[in-house]
Amino acid sequence: ALLSASLVAPVLTAHPTEVRRKSVLDHKNRIAELMLLRDSGGDETPEGDVVEDAIRRQIVLLWQTRPLRTEKLFVADEIDNALTYLRDVFLPVVPKLYARWEAELGQRPASFLRVGSWIGGDRDGNPFVTAETMQMATARNAAAVLGHYIDAVHGLGAELSVSASLAAVPDAVEALAEASGDAAPSRRDEPYRRALSGIYARLCATYAQIVGRAPPRPSALKGKPYATPADFRRDLVTIANGLSANSQGQFGGIGALGRLIRAVEVFGFHLATLDMRQNSAVHERVLAELLSVSGVCADYLALDEEARVALLTAELASDRPLAAPWHQWSDETAGELAIVHAAADVRARLGNDAICQWIISMAQELSDLLEVHVLAREAGLWRSGDAAGQSNLMVVPLFETIADLDRAPAIMARYFAMPEIGPQIGQRGHQEVMIGYSDSNKDGGYLTSTWGLYQSSQALTPVFEEADTAMQLFHGRGGAVGRGGGSAFAAIRAQPAGTVQGRIRITEQGEVIAAKYGTAASAATNLEAMVSASLLASLEPEALSDKDAARFTAAMDSVSDSAFAAYRGLVYDTPAFKDFFRAMTPIAEIATLKIGSRPSSRT
Repeated sequence: ALLSASLVAPVLTAHPTEVRRKSVLDHKNRIAELMLLRDSGGDETPEGDVVEDAIRRQIVLLWQTRPLRTEKLFVADEIDNALTYLRDVFLPVVPKLYARWEAELGQRPASFLRVGSWIGGDRDGNPFVTAETMQMATARNAAAVLGHYIDAVHGLGAELSVSASLAAVPDAVEALAEASGDAAPSRRDEPYRRALSGIYARLCATYAQIVGRAPPRPSALKGKPYATPADFRRDLVTIANGLSANSQGQFGGIGALGRLIRAVEVFGFHLATLDMRQNSAVHERVLAELLSVSGVCADYLALDEEARVALLTAELASDRPLAAPWHQWSDETAGELAIVHAAADVRARLGNDAICQWIISMAQELSDLLEVHVLAREAGLWRSGDAAGQSNLMVVPLFETIADLDRAPAIMARYFAMPEIGPQIGQRGHQEVMIGYSDSNKDGGYLTSTWGLYQSSQALTPVFEEADTAMQLFHGRGGAVGRGGGSAFAAIRAQPAGTVQGRIRITEQGEVIAAKYGTAASAATNLEAMVSASLLASLEPEALSDKDAARFTAAMDSVSDSAFAAYRGLVYDTPAFKDFFRAMTPIAEIATLKIGSRPSSRT
């Protein structure tokens, strides 16, 4: 029951960026693979090279490879780098993990482990992320995952040589075979191969429709594109059921076919769910321009919070868009409107799972959430009349400063109570809140940040319980101490009781992706650690007696207050600290490195 309602998702981000070049990482990963081969007793590589010699060659190549980039990365480079991990690691590894869990559990678990990405959709602080980069990221991901499916179906066609003269063929399989259009005499008595020929043709048509070009190995048959991944999965399950009925359980849900079915469930036609993210200040300015030009409000930015909430609530009562297509909007507003329409197009082509969340950086008030609902309405990404809420993006506040973490429970309580919002969240059954480790650390120091994150998570729990909604926390943490640091397993296990509930998303920032997901073995280890920690935190939460909890809370409040005062006194209240910091650290030199597409500073 827990797994069917669970979601565990690592979310890849470009920032903070991996400093090392991909060439360096490739050599290190190759060395790691060769060492695993040697440790397992292998003497030769699959290519016939002596393992020891191959390791030495890779080490020499690594020594002679330039470690740093000479040219700045573009967003397209970051998209391609992420795609390397998504296509070459996550796509093959995740279905194998599910197969192992199924064997251990003795039953097929729900597809609760998913993968997300910010790369191509995170606009906060990066002016180079646009509607075009969003389309680029989703198109390249779709091409990769559909190409994987095409290769897998081709392999199944070679393998499944079952003859109708030697095994009974269910009517459903025979119907697929007849509909395929495959009339080759050599396959006349091989219904599974004929059925897979039809599936292959439909996949190739799907690839051409979504990607805009023919796949590398097109089908000779004509096929109708699949409308949804569920349609594709349905055909695969028909094949699996037919095999299972005539194989004493030797086929069907296991092996290559089982892994392919699982991959379709997890990755769909989109490969990784792409999040949208932008700063609340940008949303305010864009909406102010829309409201002014449309004659709704001359100066939205001058309104206080309650006046903003009242105006936005009235706007949400209808689905009337604000943007006139013939108006010459400012560059900022035009860019944000283009992003919204691009997201709608991506969801229409790849399914709603392609883009599910719109994250609001520096969320500080209820109006910050409502502004996004109004902006999403411009492209039909939020509709007031959608009782089930199926067409609507999830609006996700990111609470970052110490003060905002304190306000988070009150903001979410008001959000749930809104008749325009609450029923749709209730239909969805869950709501995400993101908590930021980096900015809270910069604001209050490491100890106060950690304690503030803990307390905010704990205080949100009864708010969600009152709303009868499952809480899904999204932890914006990274590898450095200032971004959370440490073991993800330990961090998840240390969450307050009742805050995980089987649902958690965690950023995997660019600086740690290679270390955690550079090889299939390391990826499997880290994914299993994330899953096991999430399940343990849900099933066996750390519990304290009320007396102990009160005592520990009082002690931590005191320590946190002292740490906060010391940190703020040094960093913010010492006039010469900034000059000292710049003189004693290589921060200026680091800012000149060709690391990522995002500017080194937001100011």
